[in-house]
Amino acid sequence: MTVMCFQLLKKESSLMADVRAVLGVISLLSLSGCASISSAERDPGDPHEGFNRSMYEFNEDLDRAVLKPVATAYTDTLPQPVRTGVSNFYDNLTYLDTTINSFLQGKVVQGASDLGRFIVNTTLGIAGIFDVATYMGLDKHDEDFGQTLAVWGVREDQYLMYPVLGPSSVRDTGGVIVSMLTNPVFYAAAPVAVPLGILQGVDLRARKEGFVRFRDEAALDPYLFTRDSYMQHREFEIFDGNLPRRSIYDEPVEPTPLPGNPAQ
Repeated sequence: MTVMCFQLLKKESSLMADVRAVLGVISLLSLSGCASISSAERDPGDPHEGFNRSMYEFNEDLDRAVLKPVATAYTDTLPQPVRTGVSNFYDNLTYLDTTINSFLQGKVVQGASDLGRFIVNTTLGIAGIFDVATYMGLDKHDEDFGQTLAVWGVREDQYLMYPVLGPSSVRDTGGVIVSMLTNPVFYAAAPVAVPLGILQGVDLRARKEGFVRFRDEAALDPYLFTRDSYMQHREFEIFDGNLPRRSIYDEPVEPTPLPGNPAQ
């Protein structure tokens, strides 16, 4: 891991202590939450389904009561160009996470491009409000520490649904923490961090409205639809879209080397 990442991980704060405590409680609850589903019914990739479903229902209740109305008001009030600028700002603000993980996965050329994209959009794009880098050929990528762990060999994974944060997994929990530590908002003073954090949450909820609407209209079991969509999308991201071919028995036929694998 880079020196910058080590420095970030060494910093201690009361907020980070609270995050670790919450994650610890969630892990303990997950052991009892799956007891309501028999082992015969349990999906091997979702052994904590009982707990996950309860967290899914909690998130849905919170969404219906607070998040969706606020996001709808946000969308109805602000014109599309303004919302695009807000989305661009937050994408750039958190893009250091992608840059670091591109290098950690051995994607040196992509990492250099990502660093250039971050610098260009931060400067010429006025803090990322305008996506100048794309027009200069510096394409946007999506990397995080969860994907990095998969590239490093952590292949087995279990689905987890976190309160408020939403779909994740045991492996991707590391990505959640590292993404938090590489987000400048995490280190900002409360008068700045709180409104920035709230606006970021509203922006993210507004952006996923299309998926939520499609899920609610098409899925017989919205929980399973959300889970399977998340896990399939994560596999797509890990392999950069070059998924290994599988036989009719769902056994790998021609495994595709993971991106950045030295053996590639």
